[in-house]
Amino acid sequence: MAPARLRVGIISAGRVGTALGEALASAGHDVASLTARSPQSRDRAALRLPRARVLDLPGVVAGSQLLILAVPDTELPSVVDAVAAAGPRPGTIVAHTAGAHGVAILEPLARLGLVTVALHPAMTFVGTSDDTARLASACFGITSADEIGDAIAASLVLEMGGTPVRVAEADRTLYHAALAHGANNLIALVTDALTALTAAITGPAGERSATATVDGPDSGIAQRVLGPLVRASLENVLEMGGDALTGPVARDDTEAVRRHLAALAALPDRHLVDGYRALSARAAVQSGASRELHELLEEYA
Repeated sequence: MAPARLRVGIISAGRVGTALGEALASAGHDVASLTARSPQSRDRAALRLPRARVLDLPGVVAGSQLLILAVPDTELPSVVDAVAAAGPRPGTIVAHTAGAHGVAILEPLARLGLVTVALHPAMTFVGTSDDTARLASACFGITSADEIGDAIAASLVLEMGGTPVRVAEADRTLYHAALAHGANNLIALVTDALTALTAAITGPAGERSATATVDGPDSGIAQRVLGPLVRASLENVLEMGGDALTGPVARDDTEAVRRHLAALAALPDRHLVDGYRALSARAAVQSGASRELHELLEEYA
């Protein structure tokens, strides 16, 4: 298990690194140093991790028993090389937060005698202290090379209030794809829906915005209309799975879907109908829709 109190270094103090640093500090660890390249990162660290010193990477490595590599996936290989070049002490624990990678990417550090783990919070981050609070309800995808690393990763997650979920090295890409599909693509979907709904309520050029509601103009009317529906749908699918599907595809209402496609195709952004068609095709498969509906959706491919 991890020691009760570790001296923690964070590379770097972005949204994820700062939130993990706050959570580890709340668990009793000493977040002693961090790297912060941008003014925003330095301001964030000063506000939320005031006891941590801002150092360069070798300085953070030299003084840490636990290193958190909270950098984007694309930067992780170069950061691993930089940490290795800094001469870390054997026995130092190194955890990266990249969702798409397991522990294999940390092999250069494992060869130096460091304990390596992958520790990915399945959560979106906005850069405020709300991020830290959300970690307490988040699951973390953990991957390790051995039982020692597994115990350390699980212990750190539990100390932060999260739930550790073991993901095999070979399955990290699939794990990351599932999260991106469910979260990032959800944002793309809702953005398209808001665009179409805004056009329906206020007109494509917003010419009806002054009478959007009975009380007069409301710049957020599309969000107000769609928000409760999307939240309810999300809760339903998480609880009921595919049985939560409703609407014209679930009812096999080919004519309604045909009218939807025509209305969306008339909007300036052609990609809106492409997105609707693609997701409706998936819903059609999941609901066992008729051949007629499948053929209609194929016409718009």
